Amino acid sequence: MKPLFSLFFALLSFFAFAQPPANYYNSATGTGYTLKTQLFNIINNHNDQGYNAIDNFFPTADLDVYYENDGTILDPYSENPSGSDPYNYYPNSDECGNYSGEGDCFNKEHVVPQSYFNQATPMRGDAHHLLPTDGRVNGFRSNYPFGVVGSNLVSQSGISNPTQNGSKLGNNSNTGYAAGYTGIVFEPIDEFKGDIARIIFYFATRYQSQMPGFYTNSNVTSVPAKNMFDGTSAQTIATPFLNILYQWHLQDPVSQKEIDRNNAIYNYQNNRNPYIDHPEWVVSVWGSALSITTQLLEDGFTVFPNPSGNHTITVRSGIRPERVEIVDIEGRVIQRLMTANGPTGDISVTDIPSGLYFLKAYAGTETVVRKIVIR
Repeated sequence: MKPLFSLFFALLSFFAFAQPPANYYNSATGTGYTLKTQLFNIINNHNDQGYNAIDNFFPTADLDVYYENDGTILDPYSENPSGSDPYNYYPNSDECGNYSGEGDCFNKEHVVPQSYFNQATPMRGDAHHLLPTDGRVNGFRSNYPFGVVGSNLVSQSGISNPTQNGSKLGNNSNTGYAAGYTGIVFEPIDEFKGDIARIIFYFATRYQSQMPGFYTNSNVTSVPAKNMFDGTSAQTIATPFLNILYQWHLQDPVSQKEIDRNNAIYNYQNNRNPYIDHPEWVVSVWGSALSITTQLLEDGFTVFPNPSGNHTITVRSGIRPERVEIVDIEGRVIQRLMTANGPTGDISVTDIPSGLYFLKAYAGTETVVRKIVIR
């Protein structure tokens, strides 16, 4: 299990954000595909609410309270994390319907296309891989796999490429960590790449026993997303896409939005995405397929909630850091926490004013840095 370090500001003695229920993952004790099967047994048989019920879920769990904080639908295909959104959708009023161009309305996006599993239940209504997205961009993505778009972009009427928030459709770059595939892929913006990766890791685990059947019964010509998978119940994700998704998982760590949505889905359908609760399990499950022999500090390194809404920051990491530092924007170390022997409880950090800081974690020759906001 990943080490968990709670950094308490203003001498708080507890933290209030939700965590998995006690004992939820008690049987997740293995490694590799044994762990994956143990997780399958934990999250299997969720309470399927059906496809149409998601219309009532989006307005409660997919609102923008993280960027503009304006209560509009948080759409990863239109959200601009560093400025004003190109357009906004309001719950219960802007759902498609018909659309002709980007910005007309939002609808339901299956991260794993429903054509891959023939619109069957419970996959079709599983909230973990259903997202509210712009209708035209959803249609643009179609049922292509996710990947890293190179210079060869696809042209379609009624939409720009890249889209208004920078998402792209085109041939996979087939270089670096994206090597091994040349077909057309859809690439979301960096802000949501980790979200997409962890959703697919969930799907590959929750439906591992059905994945060979999905693969056999789908046609790669009409369902190119089939290329993301390998037809097995073990590795499940084809190696070129496993490499891409793993890099996205590292580059875009678990966010507060994912944590909140995971909690909401647990209340909604009574199962969780284990790779949000324990990002380090991606390496624990697929490390061999990824040729990773040593777990690194960077693996699944997560700081949350960020900004700290209750003066509490929690750090999760692939291995235990030897020390953690809080550094101000001028480079001064405000607090240094030595953790070489492992904390036995919460680590108190006192007298740090609200503001922008950097959290630095060290283990051997590794250093990980995250920007944090203390409120």
